[in-house]
Amino acid sequence: MRSLIFTAVVLSSLTAKAFCGFYVSGAGGKLFNDASMVVLVRDGTRTVLSMQNNYRGPTEDFALVIPVPVILAKENVKTIPREAFTRIDELTSPRLVEQYTDTCPSGLGMRGVGAGGGGYGSGLGGLGMPRDLGVKVEAKFEVEEYEIVILSAQFSLGLEVWLKENKYQVPSGAAPLLQPYVQNGSKFFVAKVNARKAKFTDGHLTLSPLRFSYDSEQFSLPVRLGLVNSSGTQDLIVHIIAKDRYELANMKNVFVPTNFDVRTRTQPQFGGFYKELLDRTFKKNPNAAVTEFAWQGALPPPTEYVSSGIYGVTCDPCPPPHPVDNPLGRYLGVNLLPKIKTDEGIAAFAQAATITRLHLRLNPQNTEDLVFKVARPVHGGIPEAKTVTTEVKTNRFQGRYIMWIDGCGGGGLGGIGGGGGMFSSAGTSPLHGPSAVSTKMIDPFEQLIIADLPELDVKAVPLAKDAPRVPYTPPPQIQQTFAPPPPSPRVNLADPTVGTGIQKEQVVRIIKSNQGQLRYCYERELQRNPSLRGRVVLMFEIGAEGNVAASAIQSTTMNAPEVESCIAGRAKTWRFPKPEGGAMVKVVYPMVFVQQ
Repeated sequence: MRSLIFTAVVLSSLTAKAFCGFYVSGAGGKLFNDASMVVLVRDGTRTVLSMQNNYRGPTEDFALVIPVPVILAKENVKTIPREAFTRIDELTSPRLVEQYTDTCPSGLGMRGVGAGGGGYGSGLGGLGMPRDLGVKVEAKFEVEEYEIVILSAQFSLGLEVWLKENKYQVPSGAAPLLQPYVQNGSKFFVAKVNARKAKFTDGHLTLSPLRFSYDSEQFSLPVRLGLVNSSGTQDLIVHIIAKDRYELANMKNVFVPTNFDVRTRTQPQFGGFYKELLDRTFKKNPNAAVTEFAWQGALPPPTEYVSSGIYGVTCDPCPPPHPVDNPLGRYLGVNLLPKIKTDEGIAAFAQAATITRLHLRLNPQNTEDLVFKVARPVHGGIPEAKTVTTEVKTNRFQGRYIMWIDGCGGGGLGGIGGGGGMFSSAGTSPLHGPSAVSTKMIDPFEQLIIADLPELDVKAVPLAKDAPRVPYTPPPQIQQTFAPPPPSPRVNLADPTVGTGIQKEQVVRIIKSNQGQLRYCYERELQRNPSLRGRVVLMFEIGAEGNVAASAIQSTTMNAPEVESCIAGRAKTWRFPKPEGGAMVKVVYPMVFVQQ
């Protein structure tokens, strides 16, 4: 059973169970989906769908049945590392951050079907169906532990019977749910798993995530079949990586409440706190899709691993970098999009793309598949956006919850550098590690929030006088499972000159949060010129929307065009608060590149 690994917490009881297919067992055992997660990469009519489903049940062979719009060939289907799903989850998960009080340096239903399926008659002969059942095997191939067939079908009952005759025990009620897909000409992706080839962990099958790509005008995700074997409510998390933010066209859409203060004692119970927040959000907004994250530039591009930052990624705050960041775009199939073949193309797409994270809570009464639509850009869960707003041009939304700590960097936080939690500027850091994992609630939800949450009709109440003592502990070190790279060369940032309209501290904070990009530009050229060092003065202009309208190198003693063009190019991806009065703000920022 897999839990959702959040940037700050593991919500083990908040499993995502639903998906677009259902499991069918060769042994007749009861099977069900658990902890499913979907990643959709979309551009034009091309969709690359990656899915992770954990199986919990008998170890006999079973299969996954998914309706797809076209016949898939072997080259369209791949397996990908499970780490890709863990990483995309970490990058988009809610943040519990610290800030300091000091000023410190910086539906279809069952139409046409009689009750109990009686409308089908007593057998195949009653429908005049030919003995071949109307099912055709369009393709057959193997991918890792999966034995895959692509089927077409003329009749839903014929498809159900075909599966049964081929020793798959179809969940009861499958035929009427298959019917609309048969009627609209869908094909059926059946990925049978050979248990002899699959990996086992603690006696349970550990399946490789599957990825396949196809072209279709409609952008949707079939989920009705995933509910046929549901024992109740199921959670589903969908990540969409595309040029725009997406919502659902056929469901209500809401944002998770964000950007509010919580007590410091929230840290060891953040898992339970966020679970309760989601529960209340769904209770207030039944059958809604909850947007938990929408952020442009959050997908790491292919690049060399940098120990002190995630090159090319915008985030606030950022989780620690990981080697899987480098191939993540290829794992998820960005290179399968039209006209994208090289790492440079993947990087350009990653810079412009938004990752949207939608959380759904489905039940058997959900009778429609998910249909996606483009949505307006949104800001929320960031310091400069006190409330959620769509009157913006870029996407920067996240679940973000703030603990205020007395003192400047107090509580012994200075020791979490290296492989542990990462600071962003202005004393903000995501929390990681075992102490932030618990889903148990020590205090009532109302006692952990500082102010009322009117969007959920929740009133804050004072902490109980007899509340147990919950000491604050700094974020622990993360256990690294990979060999860390050698120490990085240094980038020393000098005092910048900032024009009127934006505070210098804000500029310094943003530059420091992107310092890993500057170091990457330097490190890359150091491989060719180990003695390279020097002083570079970067000049750029911040536009009315906080974007960098222009950037250039004002002066340099390094005389390394590759490094300097890289720095100027990275600067154009940075985002700042909107200048006061909408004026263009000129910034001159000296920086010295030296080896440690």
